[in-house]
Amino acid sequence: MSEFKNPALRELTEQQTRYAPPARRQEQVARAEKLLGEIEPGKTYPYQYICFRVTDYRSAAHPDLLISGADLKHDLTLFIRRVERSVPAVPLDQAVEPMLTLEEVSKQFQVSTKTISRWRMRGLAGRRVKVQGRSQLGFPRSVVEKFVAEHRDLVEKGARFSHLTDTEKDEILTAAREMQSSGATLTDVSKRIATRLGRSPEAIRYTIKNFDRTHPDHALFPTTTGPLTAAAKEEIYLAKKQMDLNKKNAKHTGDTVNSLASRFSRTRSSMYRVVNEVRAKELIQQPIDYIYNPDFDDSTKASAMLVGMPGEAEFEAKVAQSRPPKDVPPQMAHLYEWPLLTKEQEQHEFRKMNFLKHRLHKLKQQMDPARVRVSELRQMETLREQIKAVRDRLINCNQRLVYNNSKKHLGPGESIDDLVSDGNLSLMRAVEKFDYARGNKFSTYATWAIIKNFARSIPDEKTHKQRYMTGHEDVFDSRADVRTDEQEVLAAADAARDRVSRLLGHLDPRTRDVIRMRTGLDGTQEMTLEQIGQHFGITKERVRQINVRGMKQLREWAAKENVDAT
Repeated sequence: MSEFKNPALRELTEQQTRYAPPARRQEQVARAEKLLGEIEPGKTYPYQYICFRVTDYRSAAHPDLLISGADLKHDLTLFIRRVERSVPAVPLDQAVEPMLTLEEVSKQFQVSTKTISRWRMRGLAGRRVKVQGRSQLGFPRSVVEKFVAEHRDLVEKGARFSHLTDTEKDEILTAAREMQSSGATLTDVSKRIATRLGRSPEAIRYTIKNFDRTHPDHALFPTTTGPLTAAAKEEIYLAKKQMDLNKKNAKHTGDTVNSLASRFSRTRSSMYRVVNEVRAKELIQQPIDYIYNPDFDDSTKASAMLVGMPGEAEFEAKVAQSRPPKDVPPQMAHLYEWPLLTKEQEQHEFRKMNFLKHRLHKLKQQMDPARVRVSELRQMETLREQIKAVRDRLINCNQRLVYNNSKKHLGPGESIDDLVSDGNLSLMRAVEKFDYARGNKFSTYATWAIIKNFARSIPDEKTHKQRYMTGHEDVFDSRADVRTDEQEVLAAADAARDRVSRLLGHLDPRTRDVIRMRTGLDGTQEMTLEQIGQHFGITKERVRQINVRGMKQLREWAAKENVDAT
């Protein structure tokens, strides 16, 4: 609550803190507190009425301005806080009339300090005084007596709810200890016990917090000070991410935000704040590779770059009606699911993709992970999804280009799938690097990228096959008898797992995770290409390529270390 929701009330606050005399400001704080207690969130209030209630002056400014009750409550609270702090504190012994401190009022009427804060919203005006050199809130004795006389029922109710017997306090603490051990937070405990005993949640919370202050070694909800470590934040983020994944897959989750808050002795809101902070850092660290264009900084051209591409309706109709030719092999049928793009459509899609990346880059530069807002994270996620949708369309519409070039470079006895896999990698890189502003067709640029990659990868693959290929007879002759007892089987399995773990250590983290998810290592369930793609935010074709490349690397390392990787 650091910023005003309405500029008019911010202007009024600045005027009073700068120009109004201290005594006048103190009176305005009392009037604002009284008005705050009368506001209903569902109503609207004219600015001139608000100004008159607070300053006793009928202003001619903003005659048509209406402020919602919710915004008015927010801004009036800021008004009271800032104007009150601007009033110089008077030493208690120099006050014109007898004063009572906040603690003295609390003790006299047997209520909590929070209850007195609510009384201030009903008209109990306080002033800043100095007690032993420290500034704190004080109340004129005459103001307190007048408030008690006018709100006797309210005062008696507050005292009744705050005055608990020792037996009731022991019952509250016993119940709170049982609930806390099951992972409940202080807020949940206070509400549940209050419902059971017919008390206010504030009284229950005050009882528990008072016990924790007086018995820090046995505190039910110990106050944790200091920032969380980076490792703790990462643990919280991964736990929350797993919870969301389980919820999405309709699986039961054994962890909740409440249990996380209890484990780290923090609040629910702090857990969400940590998750947002780690997520923001993760997004900021991910590089954004795009082709800049001066048009991206022209706000008048933004709408034209974000609309659908030319002929969008006809394109979608072709996608819906696409059918592969009858003589096309089944493994090539997916190539005809996406029609080819015209040069004008390509230009629009590449411009849109790079403009979205430019926006994402600007947003990342302005973001502070420690103070990130949920709206900013959602905006970044939306931009990433939009970028992915455009990029996938460009890749899918050019799959036939990869297949045609793969057929031209296919040698005797070779599998076209390996060439298509390498060609798709080249196509993805070409989509990221293509500069649409030069006026060339993308197919020309992508073809040269694919051919250049084939010129490098095909000789390497042939050399590898010639070096490591063996006959089937050698394999059968060297295979040992696998019939043995149970202990030998278990020992062999453990040794095999050790060898596989050692081989996986040669791979980069993402490739290693893809292979583990795909093969179900470590006792996990095997995942489909689409599920893995959703986890990493990439296409299932990209997942397949990473898996093929990773298995190829594993076989190479297995051959070097003379390890059986099958």
